[in-house]
Amino acid sequence: MTKEKFKLRLPFGQKRQEEKKKESPDTAPSPGSIPIENGEHTPIILETDYILDDLSPEDEPEERIPEYGRTAPQPSGNAPYRTENRKSASPYKWTEQADAGLEQKLGQTIREPGRRTAADTGAGRAAADTGAGRAADAAGSGKAAADTDRRAAARADIRQSAYRDARTAAPETAAAGKAEDGALDGTFSPVTKTAGAKSRSKKKSPFQGLVSRRLQVTLVLTLLLCAIAGGAAALVYRLSGGAFTTINYPFQASREFPDQLASREVLRSVPFAADLCVVEKNIELPGVPITGTQAALLLNLDKKEVIYSRMAYTRIYPASMTKIMTSILAFLYGNMDDIVTIEWSDTVLEEGSQVCGFTAGDKVSMDQLVHGLLIYSGNDAAMAIARHIGGTVEDFVGMMNIYARQLGCTDTHFVNPHGLHDTDHYTTPYDIYLMLKEALKYPRFIEIAQLSEYVIDFEEENGEAGHYWFGSTDHYLTGEATPPKDVVVLGGKTGTTDEAGNCLALLTQNAYGKPFFSVITGAPTKDLLYQQMNSLLQYINSV
Repeated sequence: MTKEKFKLRLPFGQKRQEEKKKESPDTAPSPGSIPIENGEHTPIILETDYILDDLSPEDEPEERIPEYGRTAPQPSGNAPYRTENRKSASPYKWTEQADAGLEQKLGQTIREPGRRTAADTGAGRAAADTGAGRAADAAGSGKAAADTDRRAAARADIRQSAYRDARTAAPETAAAGKAEDGALDGTFSPVTKTAGAKSRSKKKSPFQGLVSRRLQVTLVLTLLLCAIAGGAAALVYRLSGGAFTTINYPFQASREFPDQLASREVLRSVPFAADLCVVEKNIELPGVPITGTQAALLLNLDKKEVIYSRMAYTRIYPASMTKIMTSILAFLYGNMDDIVTIEWSDTVLEEGSQVCGFTAGDKVSMDQLVHGLLIYSGNDAAMAIARHIGGTVEDFVGMMNIYARQLGCTDTHFVNPHGLHDTDHYTTPYDIYLMLKEALKYPRFIEIAQLSEYVIDFEEENGEAGHYWFGSTDHYLTGEATPPKDVVVLGGKTGTTDEAGNCLALLTQNAYGKPFFSVITGAPTKDLLYQQMNSLLQYINSV
Protein backbone atom coordinates (compact mmCIF):
# COMPACT_ATOMS: atom_id res chain seq x y z
CA MET A 1 0.00 0.00 0.00
CA THR A 2 1.36 3.39 -0.91
CA LYS A 3 2.04 5.94 1.67
CA GLU A 4 -0.68 8.57 1.68
CA LYS A 5 -2.05 11.23 3.96
CA PHE A 6 -5.68 10.93 4.93
CA LYS A 7 -8.10 13.21 6.72
CA LEU A 8 -10.27 11.87 9.49
CA ARG A 9 -13.72 13.34 9.89
CA LEU A 10 -15.91 12.67 12.88
CA PRO A 11 -19.34 13.35 11.41
CA PHE A 12 -21.47 13.72 14.58
CA GLY A 13 -24.23 16.42 14.47
CA GLN A 14 -25.33 18.72 11.71
CA LYS A 15 -23.16 19.97 8.97
CA ARG A 16 -21.62 23.27 9.85
CA GLN A 17 -22.72 26.18 7.80
CA GLU A 18 -20.38 28.32 5.83
CA GLU A 19 -21.36 31.46 7.65
CA LYS A 20 -20.34 29.91 11.03
CA LYS A 21 -16.86 29.23 9.71
CA LYS A 22 -16.52 32.85 8.67
CA GLU A 23 -17.59 34.11 12.10
CA SER A 24 -14.93 32.12 14.00
CA PRO A 25 -12.08 31.40 11.56
CA ASP A 26 -9.39 31.29 14.20
CA THR A 27 -11.25 29.13 16.65
CA ALA A 28 -9.77 25.65 16.95
CA PRO A 29 -11.37 23.08 19.18
CA SER A 30 -9.21 21.80 21.93
CA PRO A 31 -8.91 18.08 22.54
CA GLY A 32 -11.89 16.78 24.42
CA SER A 33 -14.07 19.83 23.82
CA ILE A 34 -16.27 20.73 20.84
CA PRO A 35 -17.95 24.18 20.54
CA ILE A 36 -21.68 24.10 20.10
CA GLU A 37 -23.48 26.90 18.33
CA ASN A 38 -27.20 26.97 17.52
CA GLY A 39 -27.51 23.23 18.23
CA GLU A 40 -25.04 22.33 15.47
CA HIS A 41 -21.74 20.62 15.99
CA THR A 42 -18.55 21.47 14.20
CA PRO A 43 -16.85 18.32 12.76
CA ILE A 44 -13.27 17.80 13.89
CA ILE A 45 -10.73 17.24 11.13
CA LEU A 46 -7.57 15.44 12.30
CA GLU A 47 -4.53 15.33 10.09
CA THR A 48 -2.77 11.93 10.52
CA ASP A 49 0.82 11.58 9.41
CA TYR A 50 1.60 8.08 10.67
CA ILE A 51 1.92 5.14 8.29
CA LEU A 52 -0.13 1.96 8.39
CA ASP A 53 1.47 -1.17 7.10
CA ASP A 54 1.19 -4.90 7.02
CA LEU A 55 -2.47 -4.92 6.18
CA SER A 56 -4.00 -8.36 5.68
CA PRO A 57 -7.27 -9.45 4.14
CA GLU A 58 -8.49 -10.54 7.57
CA ASP A 59 -8.20 -6.92 8.72
CA GLU A 60 -10.49 -5.48 6.02
CA PRO A 61 -13.52 -3.78 7.60
CA GLU A 62 -16.81 -5.51 7.50
CA GLU A 63 -20.28 -4.02 7.78
CA ARG A 64 -20.45 -5.23 11.35
CA ILE A 65 -18.95 -3.44 14.34
CA PRO A 66 -17.29 -6.34 16.25
CA GLU A 67 -17.27 -4.70 19.64
CA TYR A 68 -20.97 -3.95 19.65
CA GLY A 69 -22.32 -6.50 17.21
CA ARG A 70 -24.55 -4.14 15.29
CA THR A 71 -24.88 -3.15 11.67
CA ALA A 72 -23.23 0.08 10.67
CA PRO A 73 -25.66 2.58 9.19
CA GLN A 74 -25.33 3.31 5.53
CA PRO A 75 -25.06 7.05 4.90
CA SER A 76 -27.29 8.52 2.23
CA GLY A 77 -27.63 11.88 0.54
CA ASN A 78 -25.74 14.67 2.23
CA ALA A 79 -26.14 13.30 5.75
CA PRO A 80 -23.35 14.33 8.12
CA TYR A 81 -22.49 10.65 8.58
CA ARG A 82 -20.82 10.56 5.16
CA THR A 83 -17.25 9.23 5.24
CA GLU A 84 -14.89 10.69 2.76
CA ASN A 85 -12.67 8.34 0.78
CA ARG A 86 -14.39 5.22 2.15
CA LYS A 87 -12.16 2.81 0.24
CA SER A 88 -9.04 4.11 1.98
CA ALA A 89 -10.55 4.21 5.44
CA SER A 90 -8.54 2.43 8.12
CA PRO A 91 -9.40 -1.25 8.36
CA TYR A 92 -8.14 -1.54 11.90
CA LYS A 93 -10.67 -2.15 14.67
CA TRP A 94 -10.60 -0.45 17.97
CA THR A 95 -11.28 -3.02 20.66
CA GLU A 96 -12.31 -2.72 24.24
CA GLN A 97 -8.86 -3.94 25.30
CA ALA A 98 -7.27 -0.99 23.47
CA ASP A 99 -9.68 1.43 25.11
CA ALA A 100 -9.01 -0.11 28.48
CA GLY A 101 -5.28 0.32 27.95
CA LEU A 102 -5.69 3.98 27.03
CA GLU A 103 -8.07 4.59 29.90
CA GLN A 104 -5.57 3.06 32.30
CA LYS A 105 -2.79 5.18 30.80
CA LEU A 106 -4.77 8.46 30.98
CA GLY A 107 -6.60 7.69 34.17
CA GLN A 108 -10.00 8.55 32.71
CA THR A 109 -12.91 6.87 30.97
CA ILE A 110 -13.32 7.73 27.36
CA ARG A 111 -16.46 5.72 26.85
CA GLU A 112 -18.84 3.50 28.67
CA PRO A 113 -19.25 0.09 27.03
CA GLY A 114 -22.84 -0.94 26.70
CA ARG A 115 -24.23 2.58 26.70
CA ARG A 116 -25.17 4.15 23.39
CA THR A 117 -26.82 7.49 22.73
CA ALA A 118 -29.71 7.99 20.43
CA ALA A 119 -27.40 9.41 17.81
CA ASP A 120 -25.29 6.14 17.88
CA THR A 121 -28.28 3.92 17.33
CA GLY A 122 -29.66 2.98 13.98
CA ALA A 123 -32.95 4.71 14.80
CA GLY A 124 -31.19 7.97 15.69
CA ARG A 125 -29.11 7.92 12.52
CA ALA A 126 -32.12 7.01 10.44
CA ALA A 127 -34.06 9.85 12.05
CA ALA A 128 -31.21 12.23 11.34
CA ASP A 129 -31.64 11.48 7.63
CA THR A 130 -35.21 12.75 7.76
CA GLY A 131 -36.53 16.21 8.50
CA ALA A 132 -38.27 15.00 11.67
CA GLY A 133 -35.10 13.34 12.93
CA ARG A 134 -33.08 16.49 12.39
CA ALA A 135 -35.66 18.54 14.32
CA ALA A 136 -35.67 16.04 17.19
CA ASP A 137 -31.89 16.06 17.26
CA ALA A 138 -31.85 19.87 17.38
CA ALA A 139 -34.62 20.06 20.00
CA GLY A 140 -34.02 17.23 22.40
CA SER A 141 -30.72 15.40 21.64
CA GLY A 142 -28.24 18.23 21.10
CA LYS A 143 -26.56 17.70 24.42
CA ALA A 144 -26.23 13.94 23.92
CA ALA A 145 -24.74 14.45 20.50
CA ALA A 146 -22.33 17.00 21.87
CA ASP A 147 -21.21 14.56 24.55
CA THR A 148 -20.67 11.85 21.96
CA ASP A 149 -18.64 14.13 19.72
CA ARG A 150 -16.61 15.19 22.65
CA ARG A 151 -15.77 11.62 23.57
CA ALA A 152 -14.86 10.78 19.96
CA ALA A 153 -12.59 13.77 19.68
CA ALA A 154 -10.89 12.88 22.93
CA ARG A 155 -10.49 9.27 21.84
CA ALA A 156 -8.97 10.30 18.52
CA ASP A 157 -6.58 12.66 20.25
CA ILE A 158 -5.55 10.01 22.76
CA ARG A 159 -4.93 7.47 20.00
CA GLN A 160 -2.91 9.91 17.99
CA SER A 161 -0.76 10.62 21.07
CA ALA A 162 -0.38 6.90 21.72
CA TYR A 163 0.85 6.34 18.17
CA ARG A 164 3.35 9.10 18.40
CA ASP A 165 4.58 7.86 21.78
CA ALA A 166 4.99 4.37 20.39
CA ARG A 167 6.96 5.62 17.38
CA THR A 168 9.18 7.71 19.63
CA ALA A 169 9.78 4.83 22.08
CA ALA A 170 10.42 2.15 19.43
CA PRO A 171 11.82 3.66 16.25
CA GLU A 172 13.22 0.30 15.17
CA THR A 173 9.73 -1.19 15.29
CA ALA A 174 8.32 1.70 13.26
CA ALA A 175 11.15 1.38 10.72
CA ALA A 176 10.67 -2.42 10.39
CA GLY A 177 6.96 -2.23 9.84
CA LYS A 178 5.47 1.22 9.35
CA ALA A 179 1.72 1.64 9.57
CA GLU A 180 0.23 3.15 6.45
CA ASP A 181 -1.92 6.27 6.60
CA GLY A 182 -5.59 5.56 6.60
CA ALA A 183 -8.83 7.38 6.94
CA LEU A 184 -10.67 7.12 10.26
CA ASP A 185 -14.36 7.33 10.66
CA GLY A 186 -16.54 7.29 13.74
CA THR A 187 -16.66 3.52 13.97
CA PHE A 188 -13.20 2.26 12.92
CA SER A 189 -9.84 3.56 14.12
CA PRO A 190 -6.23 2.54 13.35
CA VAL A 191 -4.27 0.60 15.97
CA THR A 192 -0.71 -0.60 16.09
CA LYS A 193 -0.43 -4.15 14.76
CA THR A 194 0.73 -6.61 17.42
CA ALA A 195 3.37 -9.33 17.00
CA GLY A 196 0.74 -12.02 16.64
CA ALA A 197 -1.22 -10.22 13.88
CA LYS A 198 -1.20 -11.69 10.43
CA SER A 199 1.03 -10.13 7.81
CA ARG A 200 -0.34 -8.17 4.88
CA SER A 201 -1.16 -10.29 1.88
CA LYS A 202 0.46 -9.13 -1.29
CA LYS A 203 -0.72 -9.92 -4.73
CA LYS A 204 1.90 -12.12 -6.33
CA SER A 205 3.28 -11.25 -9.68
CA PRO A 206 2.78 -13.91 -12.42
CA PHE A 207 6.57 -13.88 -12.92
CA GLN A 208 7.13 -15.13 -9.35
CA GLY A 209 5.45 -18.47 -10.09
CA LEU A 210 7.44 -18.81 -13.30
CA VAL A 211 10.74 -18.19 -11.48
CA SER A 212 9.76 -20.68 -8.78
CA ARG A 213 9.03 -23.36 -11.38
CA ARG A 214 12.34 -22.70 -13.11
CA LEU A 215 14.19 -23.07 -9.81
CA GLN A 216 12.46 -26.39 -9.16
CA VAL A 217 13.33 -27.70 -12.64
CA THR A 218 16.94 -26.54 -12.23
CA LEU A 219 17.23 -28.30 -8.86
CA VAL A 220 15.81 -31.56 -10.23
CA LEU A 221 18.14 -31.49 -13.24
CA THR A 222 21.14 -30.78 -10.99
CA LEU A 223 20.33 -33.76 -8.76
CA LEU A 224 19.85 -35.98 -11.82
CA LEU A 225 23.22 -34.96 -13.26
CA CYS A 226 24.90 -35.62 -9.89
CA ALA A 227 23.36 -39.10 -9.77
CA ILE A 228 24.54 -39.88 -13.32
CA ALA A 229 28.05 -38.63 -12.55
CA GLY A 230 28.17 -40.72 -9.38
CA GLY A 231 27.08 -43.84 -11.24
CA ALA A 232 29.68 -43.27 -13.96
CA ALA A 233 32.40 -42.80 -11.34
CA ALA A 234 31.38 -46.03 -9.59
CA LEU A 235 31.45 -47.91 -12.93
CA VAL A 236 34.94 -46.61 -13.74
CA TYR A 237 36.06 -47.59 -10.24
CA ARG A 238 34.81 -51.13 -10.67
CA LEU A 239 36.27 -51.51 -14.17
CA SER A 240 39.67 -50.25 -13.02
CA GLY A 241 39.91 -53.01 -10.43
CA GLY A 242 38.81 -50.92 -7.38
CA ALA A 243 41.30 -48.09 -7.94
CA PHE A 244 41.33 -45.01 -10.15
CA THR A 245 45.05 -44.31 -10.43
CA THR A 246 46.93 -46.78 -8.20
CA ILE A 247 48.00 -50.06 -9.81
CA ASN A 248 48.13 -53.04 -7.48
CA TYR A 249 51.38 -54.93 -8.09
CA PRO A 250 52.01 -58.42 -6.74
CA PHE A 251 54.36 -58.65 -3.79
CA GLN A 252 58.03 -58.62 -4.71
CA ALA A 253 60.60 -58.68 -1.94
CA SER A 254 63.22 -56.97 -4.10
CA ARG A 255 60.89 -53.96 -4.48
CA GLU A 256 59.79 -53.90 -0.85
CA PHE A 257 63.35 -54.36 0.43
CA PRO A 258 65.64 -52.68 -2.13
CA ASP A 259 68.68 -52.86 0.18
CA GLN A 260 68.69 -56.65 0.24
CA LEU A 261 71.30 -58.48 -1.84
CA ALA A 262 68.89 -61.08 -3.23
CA SER A 263 67.75 -60.67 -6.84
CA ARG A 264 64.20 -60.91 -8.10
CA GLU A 265 64.90 -64.18 -9.92
CA VAL A 266 66.04 -65.87 -6.71
CA LEU A 267 63.05 -64.63 -4.71
CA ARG A 268 60.44 -65.52 -7.33
CA SER A 269 58.75 -68.88 -6.86
CA VAL A 270 57.96 -70.68 -10.12
CA PRO A 271 55.10 -73.21 -10.01
CA PHE A 272 56.43 -76.75 -10.20
CA ALA A 273 54.11 -77.91 -12.98
CA ALA A 274 54.29 -74.65 -14.98
CA ASP A 275 56.03 -76.38 -17.93
CA LEU A 276 54.75 -79.94 -17.45
CA CYS A 277 52.07 -82.00 -19.10
CA VAL A 278 49.71 -82.94 -16.27
CA VAL A 279 47.98 -86.31 -16.66
CA GLU A 280 44.69 -86.61 -14.79
CA LYS A 281 42.98 -89.64 -16.32
CA ASN A 282 43.15 -92.27 -19.02
CA ILE A 283 42.60 -90.97 -22.55
CA GLU A 284 41.94 -93.45 -25.33
CA LEU A 285 42.59 -93.10 -29.08
CA PRO A 286 40.99 -95.16 -31.83
CA GLY A 287 43.30 -97.66 -33.52
CA VAL A 288 45.83 -97.93 -30.65
CA PRO A 289 46.18 -101.68 -29.79
CA ILE A 290 47.60 -101.32 -26.27
CA THR A 291 45.89 -103.74 -23.91
CA GLY A 292 46.34 -105.83 -20.80
CA THR A 293 48.91 -104.68 -18.26
CA GLN A 294 50.69 -102.44 -20.68
CA ALA A 295 51.09 -98.73 -19.89
CA ALA A 296 51.63 -95.90 -22.37
CA LEU A 297 51.71 -92.11 -22.81
CA LEU A 298 51.70 -89.64 -25.72
CA LEU A 299 52.30 -85.99 -24.71
CA ASN A 300 52.49 -82.74 -26.69
CA LEU A 301 55.50 -80.96 -25.12
CA ASP A 302 54.85 -77.70 -26.95
CA LYS A 303 51.21 -77.22 -25.87
CA LYS A 304 51.56 -79.15 -22.59
CA GLU A 305 48.68 -81.42 -23.65
CA VAL A 306 47.98 -85.10 -23.03
CA ILE A 307 47.02 -86.90 -26.26
CA TYR A 308 46.96 -90.47 -24.96
CA SER A 309 47.20 -91.90 -21.47
CA ARG A 310 46.97 -95.44 -20.12
CA MET A 311 48.00 -96.43 -16.58
CA ALA A 312 50.37 -93.43 -16.40
CA TYR A 313 50.91 -93.79 -12.63
CA THR A 314 51.13 -97.57 -12.46
CA ARG A 315 54.38 -99.09 -11.19
CA ILE A 316 56.45 -100.85 -13.84
CA TYR A 317 59.92 -102.35 -14.10
CA PRO A 318 61.95 -99.88 -16.17
CA ALA A 319 64.73 -102.29 -17.31
CA SER A 320 67.41 -100.35 -19.24
CA MET A 321 65.32 -97.13 -19.28
CA THR A 322 67.01 -96.70 -15.88
CA LYS A 323 70.10 -95.59 -17.81
CA ILE A 324 68.35 -92.22 -18.58
CA MET A 325 68.87 -91.23 -14.92
CA THR A 326 72.42 -92.62 -14.94
CA SER A 327 73.37 -90.43 -17.94
CA ILE A 328 71.79 -87.31 -16.30
CA LEU A 329 74.08 -87.64 -13.27
CA ALA A 330 77.06 -88.28 -15.56
CA PHE A 331 76.44 -84.99 -17.39
CA LEU A 332 75.63 -83.16 -14.18
CA TYR A 333 78.55 -84.30 -11.97
CA GLY A 334 81.05 -85.91 -14.31
CA ASN A 335 83.79 -84.61 -16.59
CA MET A 336 83.57 -86.08 -20.09
CA ASP A 337 87.41 -85.94 -20.40
CA ASP A 338 88.05 -88.02 -17.28
CA ILE A 339 89.74 -91.43 -17.80
CA VAL A 340 88.05 -94.25 -15.95
CA THR A 341 89.89 -97.54 -15.27
CA ILE A 342 87.59 -100.54 -15.49
CA GLU A 343 87.58 -102.79 -12.41
CA TRP A 344 86.66 -106.40 -12.06
CA SER A 345 83.45 -105.55 -10.11
CA ASP A 346 82.23 -103.56 -13.10
CA THR A 347 82.22 -106.68 -15.27
CA VAL A 348 80.66 -109.14 -12.81
CA LEU A 349 77.03 -109.16 -13.91
CA GLU A 350 74.31 -111.73 -14.33
CA GLU A 351 74.73 -114.07 -17.23
CA GLY A 352 73.20 -112.93 -20.51
CA SER A 353 73.08 -109.24 -19.67
CA GLN A 354 73.98 -106.60 -22.27
CA VAL A 355 77.63 -105.47 -21.94
CA CYS A 356 80.17 -103.56 -24.07
CA GLY A 357 82.91 -106.13 -23.37
CA PHE A 358 85.38 -104.20 -21.24
CA THR A 359 87.86 -106.05 -19.06
CA ALA A 360 89.55 -105.07 -15.86
CA GLY A 361 92.44 -102.64 -16.45
CA ASP A 362 91.01 -101.05 -19.60
CA LYS A 363 91.20 -97.26 -19.61
CA VAL A 364 88.09 -95.53 -21.09
CA SER A 365 87.09 -91.88 -21.13
CA MET A 366 83.83 -90.77 -19.51
CA ASP A 367 82.53 -89.63 -22.91
CA GLN A 368 83.14 -93.12 -24.41
CA LEU A 369 81.40 -94.76 -21.47
CA VAL A 370 78.29 -92.57 -21.97
CA HIS A 371 78.21 -93.54 -25.67
CA GLY A 372 78.30 -97.22 -24.73
CA LEU A 373 75.59 -96.55 -22.06
CA LEU A 374 73.03 -94.84 -24.34
CA ILE A 375 73.66 -96.43 -27.78
CA TYR A 376 74.38 -100.05 -26.94
CA SER A 377 72.89 -100.02 -23.39
CA GLY A 378 76.06 -101.58 -21.89
CA ASN A 379 75.61 -102.58 -18.24
CA ASP A 380 79.38 -102.66 -17.63
CA ALA A 381 79.58 -99.00 -18.80
CA ALA A 382 76.84 -98.08 -16.29
CA MET A 383 78.73 -99.74 -13.41
CA ALA A 384 81.99 -97.91 -14.29
CA ILE A 385 80.21 -94.48 -14.47
CA ALA A 386 78.44 -95.06 -11.13
CA ARG A 387 81.60 -96.06 -9.30
CA HIS A 388 83.63 -93.15 -10.75
CA ILE A 389 81.09 -90.42 -9.90
CA GLY A 390 79.64 -91.78 -6.65
CA GLY A 391 82.80 -93.38 -5.26
CA THR A 392 80.80 -96.56 -4.84
CA VAL A 393 77.86 -97.95 -6.77
CA GLU A 394 75.70 -97.84 -3.65
CA ASP A 395 76.36 -94.12 -3.11
CA PHE A 396 75.64 -93.39 -6.75
CA VAL A 397 72.29 -95.22 -6.48
CA GLY A 398 71.51 -93.03 -3.50
CA MET A 399 72.24 -89.99 -5.65
CA MET A 400 69.84 -91.35 -8.29
CA ASN A 401 66.96 -91.65 -5.82
CA ILE A 402 67.54 -88.17 -4.40
CA TYR A 403 67.58 -86.56 -7.82
CA ALA A 404 64.48 -88.49 -8.91
CA ARG A 405 62.56 -86.95 -6.00
CA GLN A 406 63.81 -83.51 -7.00
CA LEU A 407 62.41 -84.05 -10.48
CA GLY A 408 59.01 -84.96 -9.03
CA CYS A 409 59.22 -88.72 -9.51
CA THR A 410 56.93 -89.71 -6.67
CA ASP A 411 56.76 -93.43 -7.36
CA THR A 412 60.32 -94.32 -8.42
CA HIS A 413 63.00 -96.27 -6.57
CA PHE A 414 66.39 -97.46 -7.87
CA VAL A 415 68.67 -100.19 -6.54
CA ASN A 416 71.25 -100.26 -9.40
CA PRO A 417 72.50 -97.94 -12.20
CA HIS A 418 71.68 -100.29 -15.17
CA GLY A 419 68.12 -101.61 -14.61
CA LEU A 420 68.66 -105.33 -14.30
CA HIS A 421 65.63 -106.83 -12.62
CA ASP A 422 65.01 -106.32 -8.90
CA THR A 423 61.62 -106.32 -7.21
CA ASP A 424 62.53 -103.09 -5.37
CA HIS A 425 63.61 -101.38 -8.59
CA TYR A 426 60.57 -99.68 -10.15
CA THR A 427 59.14 -96.49 -11.65
CA THR A 428 56.04 -95.29 -13.59
CA PRO A 429 55.45 -94.16 -17.21
CA TYR A 430 54.91 -90.58 -16.00
CA ASP A 431 58.18 -90.62 -14.00
CA ILE A 432 59.99 -91.84 -17.14
CA TYR A 433 58.58 -88.74 -18.89
CA LEU A 434 59.97 -86.50 -16.13
CA MET A 435 63.43 -88.09 -16.39
CA LEU A 436 63.61 -87.90 -20.20
CA LYS A 437 62.42 -84.28 -20.12
CA GLU A 438 65.28 -83.45 -17.76
CA ALA A 439 67.82 -85.24 -19.97
CA LEU A 440 66.79 -83.07 -22.93
CA LYS A 441 68.37 -80.09 -21.13
CA TYR A 442 71.78 -81.52 -22.05
CA PRO A 443 72.55 -81.20 -25.79
CA ARG A 444 75.13 -83.98 -25.54
CA PHE A 445 72.40 -86.42 -24.57
CA ILE A 446 70.47 -85.80 -27.86
CA GLU A 447 73.65 -86.02 -29.93
CA ILE A 448 74.47 -89.43 -28.51
CA ALA A 449 70.94 -90.87 -28.20
CA GLN A 450 70.11 -90.35 -31.91
CA LEU A 451 73.17 -92.20 -33.21
CA SER A 452 72.40 -95.48 -34.94
CA GLU A 453 75.93 -96.94 -34.43
CA TYR A 454 79.20 -96.05 -32.80
CA VAL A 455 82.86 -97.22 -32.44
CA ILE A 456 84.33 -96.89 -28.93
CA ASP A 457 88.06 -96.16 -28.68
CA PHE A 458 89.88 -97.11 -25.46
CA GLU A 459 93.27 -98.27 -24.13
CA GLU A 460 93.67 -101.85 -23.15
CA GLU A 461 95.45 -102.94 -19.99
CA ASN A 462 98.64 -103.71 -21.94
CA GLY A 463 98.60 -100.22 -23.45
CA GLU A 464 97.38 -101.13 -26.87
CA ALA A 465 94.47 -99.30 -28.49
CA GLY A 466 91.18 -101.08 -28.38
CA HIS A 467 88.11 -100.56 -30.52
CA TYR A 468 84.56 -101.80 -30.13
CA TRP A 469 81.85 -101.33 -32.72
CA PHE A 470 78.16 -101.63 -31.85
CA GLY A 471 74.78 -100.50 -33.21
CA SER A 472 71.84 -98.84 -31.47
CA THR A 473 69.23 -100.87 -29.66
CA ASP A 474 66.56 -98.55 -31.09
CA HIS A 475 65.11 -100.17 -34.24
CA TYR A 476 63.92 -96.80 -35.55
CA LEU A 477 67.54 -95.63 -35.64
CA THR A 478 68.87 -98.81 -37.23
CA GLY A 479 66.10 -98.96 -39.84
CA GLU A 480 64.55 -102.16 -38.54
CA ALA A 481 61.37 -100.20 -37.86
CA THR A 482 59.94 -97.29 -39.86
CA PRO A 483 58.09 -94.44 -38.13
CA PRO A 484 54.93 -92.88 -39.67
CA LYS A 485 55.25 -90.36 -42.47
CA ASP A 486 56.68 -86.96 -41.53
CA VAL A 487 57.67 -88.18 -38.04
CA VAL A 488 61.31 -87.75 -37.02
CA VAL A 489 62.77 -89.83 -34.16
CA LEU A 490 65.19 -87.66 -32.17
CA GLY A 491 66.27 -90.33 -29.70
CA GLY A 492 65.28 -92.16 -26.58
CA LYS A 493 66.02 -95.32 -24.65
CA THR A 494 65.01 -98.92 -24.87
CA GLY A 495 64.66 -101.46 -22.09
CA THR A 496 64.16 -105.20 -22.11
CA THR A 497 63.97 -107.84 -19.38
CA ASP A 498 61.80 -110.86 -18.91
CA GLU A 499 59.88 -109.18 -16.07
CA ALA A 500 59.65 -105.70 -17.68
CA GLY A 501 58.95 -106.91 -21.23
CA ASN A 502 59.92 -104.72 -24.16
CA CYS A 503 59.92 -100.98 -23.36
CA LEU A 504 60.66 -97.86 -25.39
CA ALA A 505 60.76 -94.14 -24.47
CA LEU A 506 61.12 -91.73 -27.40
CA LEU A 507 61.50 -88.06 -28.24
CA THR A 508 59.99 -87.36 -31.68
CA GLN A 509 59.15 -84.37 -33.86
CA ASN A 510 56.19 -83.87 -36.19
CA ALA A 511 56.12 -82.24 -39.64
CA TYR A 512 55.80 -78.79 -38.05
CA GLY A 513 58.86 -79.22 -35.84
CA LYS A 514 56.89 -79.62 -32.59
CA PRO A 515 58.33 -82.07 -30.00
CA PHE A 516 56.44 -85.03 -28.55
CA PHE A 517 57.17 -87.61 -25.86
CA SER A 518 55.95 -91.21 -26.03
CA VAL A 519 56.54 -94.31 -23.96
CA ILE A 520 55.24 -97.89 -24.07
CA THR A 521 56.04 -100.59 -21.52
CA GLY A 522 55.37 -104.31 -21.19
CA ALA A 523 55.13 -105.24 -24.88
CA PRO A 524 55.47 -109.02 -25.43
CA THR A 525 57.79 -108.68 -28.44
CA LYS A 526 59.92 -106.03 -30.10
CA ASP A 527 57.86 -106.13 -33.30
CA LEU A 528 54.60 -105.54 -31.41
CA LEU A 529 56.31 -102.77 -29.43
CA TYR A 530 57.09 -100.78 -32.61
CA GLN A 531 53.69 -101.43 -34.13
CA GLN A 532 52.03 -100.02 -31.02
CA MET A 533 54.42 -97.06 -31.04
CA ASN A 534 53.49 -96.27 -34.67
CA SER A 535 49.80 -96.33 -33.76
CA LEU A 536 50.52 -93.51 -31.26
CA LEU A 537 52.93 -91.50 -33.45
CA GLN A 538 50.44 -91.28 -36.31
CA TYR A 539 48.46 -88.74 -34.22
CA ILE A 540 51.22 -86.18 -33.73
CA ASN A 541 50.68 -84.60 -37.17
CA SER A 542 46.93 -84.16 -36.61
CA VAL A 543 47.12 -82.01 -33.45
